[in-house]
Amino acid sequence: MAAASASSSSTKFIFPPSISPSPASHQSKPKLLSFLSAAAAAASPISLKLSRSRCGHARRSPIVANALKSAESTETSSAASSKSRSGAEPGGAGPADGPTILVSEKLGEAGLDVLRGYGRVECLYDLSPEELCAKISDVDALIVRSGTKVTRQVFEAAKGRLKVVGRAGVGIDNVDLQAATEHGCLVVNAPTANTVAAAEHGIALLAAMARNVAQADASIKAGKWERSKYVGVSLVGKTLAVMGFGKVGSEVARRAKGLGMTVIAHDPYAPADRARAMGVELVSFDQAIATADFLSLHMPLTPTTSKIFNDNTFSKMKKGVRIVNVARGGVIDEDALVRALDSGIVAQAALDVFTKEPPPTDSKLVQHPNVTVTPHLGASTKEAQEGVAIEIAEAVVGALNGELAATAVNAPMVPPDVLTELAPYVVLAEKLGRLVVQLVAGGGGIQSVRVVYTSARDTDDLDTRLLRAMITKGLIEPISASYINLVNADYTAKQKGLRIVEERVRVDASPESPVDSIQVKISNVESKFASAVTENGEISIEGKVKDGIPRLTCVGSFGVDVSLEGNLILCRQVDQPGMIGRVGNILGEHNVNVSFMSVGRTVRRKHAIMAIGVDEEPSKETLKKIGEVPAIEEFVFLNL
Repeated sequence: MAAASASSSSTKFIFPPSISPSPASHQSKPKLLSFLSAAAAAASPISLKLSRSRCGHARRSPIVANALKSAESTETSSAASSKSRSGAEPGGAGPADGPTILVSEKLGEAGLDVLRGYGRVECLYDLSPEELCAKISDVDALIVRSGTKVTRQVFEAAKGRLKVVGRAGVGIDNVDLQAATEHGCLVVNAPTANTVAAAEHGIALLAAMARNVAQADASIKAGKWERSKYVGVSLVGKTLAVMGFGKVGSEVARRAKGLGMTVIAHDPYAPADRARAMGVELVSFDQAIATADFLSLHMPLTPTTSKIFNDNTFSKMKKGVRIVNVARGGVIDEDALVRALDSGIVAQAALDVFTKEPPPTDSKLVQHPNVTVTPHLGASTKEAQEGVAIEIAEAVVGALNGELAATAVNAPMVPPDVLTELAPYVVLAEKLGRLVVQLVAGGGGIQSVRVVYTSARDTDDLDTRLLRAMITKGLIEPISASYINLVNADYTAKQKGLRIVEERVRVDASPESPVDSIQVKISNVESKFASAVTENGEISIEGKVKDGIPRLTCVGSFGVDVSLEGNLILCRQVDQPGMIGRVGNILGEHNVNVSFMSVGRTVRRKHAIMAIGVDEEPSKETLKKIGEVPAIEEFVFLNL
């Protein structure tokens, strides 16, 4: 990057505090979040209580293009609570002019008390999809567990009145987030209250599986006495691999250490120092599955982790491995697990979750003699249920009360004028985050990220919260269950142990643009592509917006000019004639279409970086042939 003739800089260290919804203190608060009101053709600026500055929206959904008019009054609910229907319980009346809150599945009494103190609560259980759609236009907030499907049809039927959906638990697979955002509805969850309960259930399944408790219980109740058949294995001295070292995974590790197990873990974002403090070694995915005697799964279900445990991964495991899953059923290819059990690669499995719940009664996996199963009981303790009820009730009340919940999983709206100016830079920021994280190698985890913004504007005039949120989104979201936006970006980064340092540098550039360039740098990690590492040991990339298009302009010390779209191959090569043709021919022979090529070098006839945009993902064979070209010293494939 060219040095500025006159520049000034300011550095901001981001140590975000945990944002918690405030207890219900409602007398002097506005009735509804202004940014969640019905869409209108003309907008007024949106003011949120998080700070004086206007908030940005991290997801570019169609509703963002429309302005949102502040709600000045709440629709008045009609009569008292509905009579209890089949399986329903009376909710209890709250303030007569308060919002209506529908609870569609069982919620602890402590949580209901919080809700009753703020609004009118209706508890209607076992609603059919048609009944829910018919009812939803009469309520301001909806609280569900995992059984109620909050689909696009539900949001459309709400006709703009539904302001908040609260998921009493962690997973939000049953809520259409895109539809919620498009219809101006905030979605919040309760991710912390059931942590200990889930960890305890994981340990319970681990021990029960190792000692054949379920099978022996069924045997003796059938009138048999088969002591020799159910000889188990000891836990002490065995290696447990915790796959996902977040809240639940770390609690499982803590308890497993107490049982005398050696604990290793895989999690690309877990801080190595926190793991070491617990006596846990962070390792790569392949090392974890190859080393473990027991595997305990605590990873989210994302496109990256879907069926990540399949025939290929099972083949790499130690013969006789035992697997516990209290996370998400979809991370395991269930047919592949049956094959691994039959072949003896997997000795036993203990499962609390399934791809489809409840699983079919004739499921080969459920009926397998070496499998112990429970019906999704991870959070099912009295204490956890009460904690979840309070946590989700406070989050919903806080959102209705005009506050920003730390557990928000989709984004508030953004004023059109702000979005219009920042739109291409928002895309650039997320793409840079997604690109740089793919350049990281090793199992140590990312701990520190430095972001440098250059701008012709005064450093104090540049509000980078939205850009920082999108960089965080690009870094975390591809391999996490977290949904990152302006509301929860700093909170999520802190929970992941990710320290963000921002630096603003004033340069001679056009003041018409809010940002001239964005650099993202990661330190203290290994790189899959050594050329991306600068002299001071940081993985560094830079991007700019040119003619409204986000472009990659620098990788390490090499200048490039690449449109950030589709897929990208980066090659470091000896700078010599014919290289573009050779690589292009290999791609053409394998029917991979090239959308662009760019070459950057530091010294003539020494080394160069070739950046190749491709429409399709090349096969392993294609990439192998590129790597076999003698003048190519290293390469990496990146999905943007």
